Amino acid sequence: MTPPRLAVVWCPHWPVVAADAGADEAVAVVHASRVVARSRAAGDGGVQVGMRRREAQSRCPGVRLEQRHPEREARAFERVVRAVAVSVPRLECTEPGSLAFLARGPARYFGGDAKMAALVAQHAATAVGDALHAVGGVVGVGVADGRFAATVAARHSAGSAGEPVVVPAGSEPTAAFLAPLSVRLLTDAAGVDPAFVGLLQRLGLARLGALAALPAADVTDRFGPLGAFAHRLAAGGDDRLPGVADPPQGREVRRVFESPVHHSDALVFVARQMAAELVGGLEGLVCTRLAVTAETEHGERSERVWYRADGLGATAVVERVRWQLDAWARDDVLTSGVVLLRLDPVEVRPDDGTQITLWGGRTDADDRAVRAVARLTALAGEQRVLVPEAVGGRQPHDRYGWVPAALTDLADRSGPATVPAPWPGSLPSPSPAVVHPVPLPVEVLDRAGRPVAVNGRGVVSAPPARLRMPQGRSVAEQPIVAWAGPWPLDERWWDQRRARRIARFQVLTAEGMLLLLGLERGSWSVWAEYA
Repeated sequence: MTPPRLAVVWCPHWPVVAADAGADEAVAVVHASRVVARSRAAGDGGVQVGMRRREAQSRCPGVRLEQRHPEREARAFERVVRAVAVSVPRLECTEPGSLAFLARGPARYFGGDAKMAALVAQHAATAVGDALHAVGGVVGVGVADGRFAATVAARHSAGSAGEPVVVPAGSEPTAAFLAPLSVRLLTDAAGVDPAFVGLLQRLGLARLGALAALPAADVTDRFGPLGAFAHRLAAGGDDRLPGVADPPQGREVRRVFESPVHHSDALVFVARQMAAELVGGLEGLVCTRLAVTAETEHGERSERVWYRADGLGATAVVERVRWQLDAWARDDVLTSGVVLLRLDPVEVRPDDGTQITLWGGRTDADDRAVRAVARLTALAGEQRVLVPEAVGGRQPHDRYGWVPAALTDLADRSGPATVPAPWPGSLPSPSPAVVHPVPLPVEVLDRAGRPVAVNGRGVVSAPPARLRMPQGRSVAEQPIVAWAGPWPLDERWWDQRRARRIARFQVLTAEGMLLLLGLERGSWSVWAEYA
């Protein structure tokens, strides 16, 4: 199937522009502790997209780090959307900073792809103004067959002083345009898994032309549906995801209000119910392209088409409705309240879901936790949201510490935490299940009832036989049926104020309590308990 002729408008590093970065200010926008956009000054300082937060700070100590705010980016990008909508109807918003539309109709009206693209570029550049100076770029406009080729053309346009890039129609000219380009564009412009792109590079397929030259059947046999999709992109063919189709009839969801609604919060609340109804009614399908329409009592209208390759869930639908309504209410002087809200699925595909690993690995719950922590950090501040992190140490209470969530890479925390090594003198595995913040004082006695002591050479005065633990006003005494130790520890012997000499024991009581005990300066205490 021949891909549609599309035009794409792309503003590079839009999250930085939305953050009001100065022309010479080093700014980086981070999400999940990785850089997603950076200013020109930050790039000159060594900051790159995909870099971890800490590495970015080490490369450019003076960089200003901003958390990503999609709502802010969408509101700021609305002025570009409105400027382009003056000449082109039915715009499709992919994400803040990028929009697309069918090019054949506007091209015929304005006298060809080149003239249409130049006019759109002029409108978008006027709307952006000097805001893109901070990122050292201009608005890019690309026209080509298919979303992938048009997006790549728009990126080339932004890197060539803003001159629109028009790729001639047809699969052969499209493939010739893409052939010399890096396969990394499959990730940047089409959202292909970076691990798959890295595999292609390790196999020597560094250019899209090299991938397109391989037989399609061989690529499919080796890499499956993902390989077939990437091969079609590189060859300039149909770039739609497998299984994409028009939705069944009657899936539109609408609400007509008897009394005009003047508050966006009330509309978003209704949109949440509508989104749940829409997603539930698709029955095994997921919406990839959605038209959102709102109308007022006096005929004022806001219509946008939203696109997301991996599908729009209920939460994503509500977010885009909120972005659209907030921008509409802010930029237009509405003379009445909203009387119609409509959600119309334009394109759907089978909902393949997410394959969950059998043991361990990253899950949807991990991704939701990362997003929740990011939102909390934005609301409460970096120093108010803390997460545990393995920092290393010989004592159970020293192995982990609380650090700001913004300073850690939450995306890499789905696996088991590993304590930095080496730590000579640390206790063997397993670690205790319960670590007492304040050690509990106890007495350890031998069979004769005398306190057990340990000399400077680590020799025990007598085998531990009984454990006396205070419980309120009484003292409970338990026989010790097994014990191990001592494990002597001499820390910071060079610092008189911080020096510590400790003997550690593991004991099992008759009641089944497995405890970690410590003897320091003649006093016994319970440090931790094993499950």
